[in-house]
Amino acid sequence: MTAQRVKLVGQGVAIGIVVLLFLLLARALATGEGGDVAAAAARGERPEAPDFALERLDRKGELALPALRGKVVVLNFWASWCIPCKEEAPYLEQLWRENRGRGLVVLGVDAKDFRGDARRFARRFELTFPLVYDGPGDILPDYGVTGFPETFVLDRAGRVVEAYTGAVNAAEDRARLEAAVERALAP
Repeated sequence: MTAQRVKLVGQGVAIGIVVLLFLLLARALATGEGGDVAAAAARGERPEAPDFALERLDRKGELALPALRGKVVVLNFWASWCIPCKEEAPYLEQLWRENRGRGLVVLGVDAKDFRGDARRFARRFELTFPLVYDGPGDILPDYGVTGFPETFVLDRAGRVVEAYTGAVNAAEDRARLEAAVERALAP
């Protein structure tokens, strides 16, 4: 076998591996539907939100999701480098300010990010709702989060009422989120 032929065979194998990895990724994304939690919510089920306890970004200490039982939670997964996250941050702050007196908590989960960048993001957008840090993204698989932002509305019992992939920016997305919040707030 000549050197030229060995090189061609090596390139063919490399291309084959890349194509296989791409197909596996595409299959995982196509069948995942945002994870089991999001898929169950889309079917009208109310799956229990996976519990977690994470370091707070907005103050010292830790926040555990079970501590918020009894409140409706808008759980938003974001990162400071995410452009759609920057676009929806002011809306989430507004939602929090307008509804916290009714028992709503917006909880931001910063993941795949640096603490300092996340804190600068929070200051820039004047976020006052609770923020926690999951730097390595350890809880992302529990929720089936595949990108940023993703948002989940949890009822007072900690069950997922609605799940959103992508930014909640368009009027119809906001109306859908607000309707889910109202359903979750209803007695």
